[in-house]
Amino acid sequence: MKQHLLLIIAATALATSNAHAAGCLKGAAVGAAVGHVAGHHAVAGAVGGCIVGRQLAKKKKEEEREAAQAKEQAAKQAPQPMTGAKPNPDAKPAPSQWD
Repeated sequence: MKQHLLLIIAATALATSNAHAAGCLKGAAVGAAVGHVAGHHAVAGAVGGCIVGRQLAKKKKEEEREAAQAKEQAAKQAPQPMTGAKPNPDAKPAPSQWD
């Protein structure tokens, strides 16, 4: 049984790209453990965990991409500093009506 699990995890890891491998491997490990505890269905748990792990990794990557785009867009729309007249450090303050 352990050989089957290792074979499935290895095949799944090789079949997926690097972007999805982490999610699949983590999900497969958790799914296998849960499947084993839930009635010796480690292989089915590993496959299900791999699918769920890939989906979660894909969702996280998409959210990170959207956050980066939002940050880039906010940087483009940041208010620009005023480029008008500069204050004269030698100028005297205007007289007050109370002087």
